[in-house]
Amino acid sequence: MKKLFKTSLLVAAMVPAMAMAEPMTGGQEITLSGAGSSDKDFDSTVLSVQGSWGQYLSESSLWGVRQTINARDNEGDNVNFDGSTRVFYDYMFGTGPARPFIGASIGGIYGEQVDETFMGGPELGVKYWVQDNTFITAMAEYQFLFKSASDAQDRYDDGAIFYSVGIGYNF
Repeated sequence: MKKLFKTSLLVAAMVPAMAMAEPMTGGQEITLSGAGSSDKDFDSTVLSVQGSWGQYLSESSLWGVRQTINARDNEGDNVNFDGSTRVFYDYMFGTGPARPFIGASIGGIYGEQVDETFMGGPELGVKYWVQDNTFITAMAEYQFLFKSASDAQDRYDDGAIFYSVGIGYNF
């Protein structure tokens, strides 16, 4: 019972600190996120790790580079790896600990079992600061693949949505 009481006191003491956390956007930020998916029988699984580095242009705007690495495991096949590297721009709204953002990214996709091509699209998400320099982030990206600028307009409707959840740090 004493252990439960001490744990409850610790959590209760942390809640006001988390509620009062305000973003302290430094000149730069880094993030680390993860995602995954499987079919219902776990015969086909994809695990993704994503990292980014960004430079603030102002309190509300950020540009940077995002790298994703995917491991694809299909039953009966070897694990295949692919990745994507993108340049992004995000605009954040608000001033409190929760800051939604919208943006866009463009880059390329490459790997063992994919056609190397360009990719781009809009993104949206939210960052929630739990400490002055540390935040939790959730993001959804709509990405479509294209070989050339004229191909981009034709392929926009054939995109896919990618989700990620992670942590970030401002410095």
